[in-house]
Amino acid sequence: MSLNLGTILSASTEESPDNIALRIGDVSFTYAELHRAAAGIAGGLRERGIQPGDKVSLLVPNVPEFTMAYFGILYAGATVVPINVLAAAPEVAYFLKDSESRLLIAHPLFEAPGRAGAEEMEVPVVMAGGEGPDSLAALAASEPIDGPHPTGADTTAVILYTSGTTGHPKGAELTHSNLFLNCAVVVPRLVEIDSKELRALATLPLFHSFGQTSIQNATLAAGGSISLLPRFEPEAAFEIIERDAITLFAGVPTMYFALLNFPGADAHDISSLQLCMTGGAPMPVEVMNSWEKKYAIPILEGFGLSETSPIATFGVLGKPVKAGSIGYPVWGVDLAIMDENDVSQPDNERGEICIRGHNVMKGYLNRPEATKEAMKNGWFHSGDIGYRDEDGCYWIVDRKKDMILRGGFNVYPREVEEVLYQHEAIVEAAVVGIEHESHGEEVKAVVALAPDATATEAEIIAFCKERLAAYKYPRSVVIIPELPKGPTGKILKRELR
Repeated sequence: MSLNLGTILSASTEESPDNIALRIGDVSFTYAELHRAAAGIAGGLRERGIQPGDKVSLLVPNVPEFTMAYFGILYAGATVVPINVLAAAPEVAYFLKDSESRLLIAHPLFEAPGRAGAEEMEVPVVMAGGEGPDSLAALAASEPIDGPHPTGADTTAVILYTSGTTGHPKGAELTHSNLFLNCAVVVPRLVEIDSKELRALATLPLFHSFGQTSIQNATLAAGGSISLLPRFEPEAAFEIIERDAITLFAGVPTMYFALLNFPGADAHDISSLQLCMTGGAPMPVEVMNSWEKKYAIPILEGFGLSETSPIATFGVLGKPVKAGSIGYPVWGVDLAIMDENDVSQPDNERGEICIRGHNVMKGYLNRPEATKEAMKNGWFHSGDIGYRDEDGCYWIVDRKKDMILRGGFNVYPREVEEVLYQHEAIVEAAVVGIEHESHGEEVKAVVALAPDATATEAEIIAFCKERLAAYKYPRSVVIIPELPKGPTGKILKRELR
């Protein structure tokens, strides 16, 4: 069966060519303009010898050139390999080599690591900025192809690299079918916003699965408009929501913390917002409740991974919304809670969250053993510990590898973090395990305080001691100005360790 993910753009263009597809600052692009740029880029790639099935890497932030290049690569029948824009030159070289990319499209902001990595791998570079024969503008001006190449539904459309917390990053191969169903079937069933009113803010990195599927692809499939914010800052986000009458915002929990604690928030009218989404990291219950109390705008929390395109579960309007949960399996996706022997567990029993459905990757690129390990008995094993309650709602307890084993007892950092967020002085918190001579591991908390707030290590420990079992409360607390975060805003626990 023929299916190209790029069809979501070409179909919306045919239906509404003059509607605004992308905005950044005072500049906007209609669907017709975006489609023409993508078709030209596809033609330019063909002229450079890029064939269907070839890989093309993207080192570009949230600017229009990302979306133009992304769909240009898809139109050409090639595979998109988005690279984290914070990657250093050796990492760029690794991604290019591992994916066997034949071309790198890099933004001028990241030209130095991009060129250095590409030179090491002898991969040509096209700049997503400026003019000249080796610019994206030159590719876009090429003779456009007629339409998206008729790729197979099971052909790899995008390769997303995992974070690599356990060794080298692995490339999850996502098919045209995986990504099409996630953005064009799953998201519209969650986001009940009329396509004429769908105006989304894209500040989640588009190289990451959450922003790419839930905002870029889903909005274009619906014929809505996207406002791009390359670097998240609370004031800029508030200004864009107000200026462009944004109706959909998606962010990781740290973004909601920042918006709630921004001193100038009340000066902005964000009444256009109809729905908020969160994922990428567990949303603290206190933060979700504070947001909904202040703005009366629902936040739907979801769960997924690069390997699942990414959405596997989400909160559903009309069903019980349970703060702190990850909601319900999305359309066409099954979940199970498995023990270490892959035996399905009853409700309220903890185990590993396993997933099967149209959203699961075809495998890790050139890693059959890793694929076999992750895809046991037809289920993708997420590495997350959770349970299902009696209403069919799923909850994450913690990452399998983040669990702390203290004196023979399991301590789940998420549970301790929820208590820390109840402390009025704390705005960011993370809990990690550290080596301990007699207990094996000890519980350590790292926190950041609100502006002008004060709290001591002893006070925070005492606060937790009152609310947690004796083996769970942190024995040490470190207070720092801000917790380290990755490009999506996710707190980097590996750095805290």
